[in-house]
Amino acid sequence: MSHQDAMNKFHAKKAHQLKMGGEKKLEQRRAEGRLNARERIEYLFDSETFQEIGLFSHSSMPDVAEETPCDGKITGCGLVDKRPSGVVANDMTVKGASSSATNSKKIDYMKTWSEEKGYPLFFLAESTGARMPDAMGAYGMSHGGQNKAQYRRLRQSPWISVLLGPCFGSSSWYSALSDINVMLKGAVTAVSSPKVTQIATGEDTTAEELGGWRVHYRTTGLVDAVADTEQECIDLARKYFSYLPTNANEPPPEAEIPADSGSGMADILDLIPENPNQVYNMKDVVKTIVDGGEITELKAAFGRPVITALARLGGRSVGIIANNPYHKAGALDADSCEKTTSFLVLCDSFNIPVIMLVDTPGFLIGKSGEYKKVTGKIMNWMNALSLVTVPVLTVIVGKNYGQAYLNMGAGKASDAIVAWPTARISFMDPRPAINVVYNLKKEDDPEKYEELLAQMNKNTEPWDAAGTFGVNDIIDPKKTRQYLINMLGLHTNRTTNGVGRHLLHNWPTSY
Repeated sequence: MSHQDAMNKFHAKKAHQLKMGGEKKLEQRRAEGRLNARERIEYLFDSETFQEIGLFSHSSMPDVAEETPCDGKITGCGLVDKRPSGVVANDMTVKGASSSATNSKKIDYMKTWSEEKGYPLFFLAESTGARMPDAMGAYGMSHGGQNKAQYRRLRQSPWISVLLGPCFGSSSWYSALSDINVMLKGAVTAVSSPKVTQIATGEDTTAEELGGWRVHYRTTGLVDAVADTEQECIDLARKYFSYLPTNANEPPPEAEIPADSGSGMADILDLIPENPNQVYNMKDVVKTIVDGGEITELKAAFGRPVITALARLGGRSVGIIANNPYHKAGALDADSCEKTTSFLVLCDSFNIPVIMLVDTPGFLIGKSGEYKKVTGKIMNWMNALSLVTVPVLTVIVGKNYGQAYLNMGAGKASDAIVAWPTARISFMDPRPAINVVYNLKKEDDPEKYEELLAQMNKNTEPWDAAGTFGVNDIIDPKKTRQYLINMLGLHTNRTTNGVGRHLLHNWPTSY
């Protein structure tokens, strides 16, 4: 074969592979207003930086090799906002992006590259599950062997999944293993499709009921954010990525400080009601403190008594954990525990300092919590917090009662802990405490009740805690932003350039 013949063959095969599942299927997606896998890649990566890996791959089954370009999964690397990153993009036009021996090897290649070389990995997820009948029988199950580390997650570099359609099989597995999950409204992620579920269990359910965005954004907490369009989803993924380092051995990138940052600090105390039992939205306080008033929340609709968000202070990435009295008076429930623990793991794994803003009456007790193993989840939170090696800074804004006192960074869990003069610290809220200690309700003896309440409230003020160095200091609320910036500088480990020891790097991504 001449060189020209070889090159002609090369170009013909390349053109065939780039056509994906064929023009008819691509046109159908366009008619539905959906991007195809290559369009998604083009939108994610900086212009003309994508380098495909495995372009000429196809099914290992010879009879379908021609009809499976790239075997339904497109892999490669390029620049995302000028930072090197990899991608696994599922191509639904080829066998529904179903999992097979060849494309499983491609995913394994990208995961190994990501972990060993320290590059972020994006999953553009949409798939139908295992490829049948290829996967049926003993040969189908054992063909290609099994990598024991296939589902291992050591957080050497960030993984971000964007769920953009039906996500069954590998798409659901790798989203569950990812650090960040963004989901398109209308997408679905579950172990198996409604049809398989109905056949196997007799349960008749819709895709939305089984694993729609409402389920995972509001109920399970598996999804961190949702959006209305594919482009918005990918934009959100890039935004989360902007706070994260390229790998665990680097600090996160710094950003310019917007000119208006901290402009509302002089009036920050006005955001806190004088009545400690009156609700307010802690997000307003957080936005006043951070750079540009901008926060990027994770799991905003799950475990709502606590806010978990990425933000910047003095140009540096920080993780915010803040009680929110706007929901359940800030009383922490089982979902709040799970949400906070996973966020601590994210921050510590990728060298993001943690800032806690505290105003909580404690943990929400009762049967519903116990049935969700809240006791274990409280201890999971404490265990994770004890293993955090990035700076932890705690500001007690209002109430801080009971076990939540420790979970929210008091004691020795924080590198620095301060209180506002408005802080209240005790074993429990003084009102129920009077009933517990004195067996007295307000209606029994209003005068005596008010006398005891005044006594217990006086003892909850932060001055004794500061006097015994239980808190490091009491600060003027309007100085909070500058205090935190100063403490971030003081507590950053200069010998490691801010890189932690990553004691949580193999913590389960969901549990």
